[in-house]
Amino acid sequence: MTAADPAAPPVAVVTGASSGIGAATARQLAAAGHHVVLTARRKDRIEALAAELNAAGRQATAYALDVTDRAAVDAFARTLDRFPSVNVLVNNAGGALGADPVATGDPADWREMYEVNVIGTLNMTQALLPALTASGAGTVVVVTSTAGHATYEGGAGYVAAKNGARVLTETLRLEIVGTPVRVIEVAPGMVKTDEFATTRFRGDTEKAAKVYAGVPDPLSADDVADTITWAVTRPAHVNIDLLVVRPRAQASNTKVHRES
Repeated sequence: MTAADPAAPPVAVVTGASSGIGAATARQLAAAGHHVVLTARRKDRIEALAAELNAAGRQATAYALDVTDRAAVDAFARTLDRFPSVNVLVNNAGGALGADPVATGDPADWREMYEVNVIGTLNMTQALLPALTASGAGTVVVVTSTAGHATYEGGAGYVAAKNGARVLTETLRLEIVGTPVRVIEVAPGMVKTDEFATTRFRGDTEKAAKVYAGVPDPLSADDVADTITWAVTRPAHVNIDLLVVRPRAQASNTKVHRES
């Protein structure tokens, strides 16, 4: 890291920032005064978002990155030395593939979900934890899901991956207690974004639409980003261990009010 500059804005790294919750979180953290470092595989998307934020007088940098590639993650971490400190890591990159039962689920889908949701979070957290600790007031956020807290039929692969991310988060908090780093889990329920369900069903927009059919006011990406930003911007001694956020219409993963 370069010499500390008390006037420099806090730096927040956001993974999966090319769309959905990640992009919304980057916008809100930038508005809250952070220099946001946007990472995702889709370079064009994060470069466009960085340009949008910078044009609005915010501070943003884009860096194309696959969080499952450990060598690439380590190389990215070294580029952060140009900042006086790194203060926040939002582990948002993730996603679901398929909705098959255990009996017929594709092991390749399970493996891919585990790689991005768990190993990707592990890679980024390990690579950035020294800098977050050195900042004197670091924050690790892991965006899990209510799937990580209760199972449902057709969701075992995703549930298993998000359970892995949840347990990683809880264990990290135990292991680094006493250091100047907070560990926050945000577990969203039903969030309607442009891509999540469509990606899960491999581009089948009809199946994706059925997920939200009749549900009045599912969460938006901005709702979750607002929750993340609120937790991050609490005083440094305040750790929001876990925030489960659902739309009012969703009582649980399997109990959802739908209007005809």
